[in-house]
Amino acid sequence: MYHCTVSIDVPDLASAVRFYIEALGLRLKKEPTKGMAVLQTINLDVYLLEKAGGTQTCSDSSTQRAYSRHWTPVHLDFIVSKLSSALERAVAAGAKHEGGDKGDWGEIAYCSDPFGNGFCLIEK
Repeated sequence: MYHCTVSIDVPDLASAVRFYIEALGLRLKKEPTKGMAVLQTINLDVYLLEKAGGTQTCSDSSTQRAYSRHWTPVHLDFIVSKLSSALERAVAAGAKHEGGDKGDWGEIAYCSDPFGNGFCLIEK
């Protein structure tokens, strides 16, 4: 069994730390090196890595980092006790609310952070 963390590339580390603390209640765990901060949820460490826009994503790809809104099949889901207040807090900190859905399983708000990364708030 492995320990799992999540890493998120951001163009401005200080702004990203502020956003994830204010919007989602994460806690700053440590800043092990310049350009990196480790935030903590109840059960997961989130690594924020400062990477400039337009830089190459990996050595064998011509893809460059872009911080406009983008889609990826991997994203974070935050389970919240009250969706309306969690969404209000996230939007006040700079998140974009992009829609939602509800069903027998609960309710979800689709969002993105100020750096184009999608995430969901889910009330079950």
